[in-house]
Amino acid sequence: MIKIICIGKIKEKYLKLAIEDYKKRLSKYTKLEIIELDNYDNPNIDIILKKEAELINKHISDRDYVITMEIEGRNISSIEFARKIDTVFNTNSTITFIIGGSYGIDNSIKERSNYALSFSKLTFPHQLFRVMLLEQIYRCFKINNNESYHK
Repeated sequence: MIKIICIGKIKEKYLKLAIEDYKKRLSKYTKLEIIELDNYDNPNIDIILKKEAELINKHISDRDYVITMEIEGRNISSIEFARKIDTVFNTNSTITFIIGGSYGIDNSIKERSNYALSFSKLTFPHQLFRVMLLEQIYRCFKINNNESYHK
């Protein structure tokens, strides 16, 4: 099972359609759960990160393999990502991806993380990034099943 925990909700119709498309595609390979958590509003960034961490932690099991999406994380190729997903599924039934809010991810979540992954040093809108993550997860399953997919 793949679980994606993210701060913020998708408002744009075109992004919702893209997410639904990848959910449908992924249903052939795995169960997928996307958990959208509300943004926390406060002038203090540390308080925001702590509150978001509390919300995130409610949805993480001790048995989950947690991959945090971090700018400081490892940059890997799609093939390396596919191998990573395949290897993790050999010993874990659930891979949980965490996409933080506007200010990133609290250190307590980073410490809980089994693997920090970065798609780029660039900053992406959180809503768009969710689609990008789903596409890459789909690509992993295509690679791992030796199925053709555009390059």
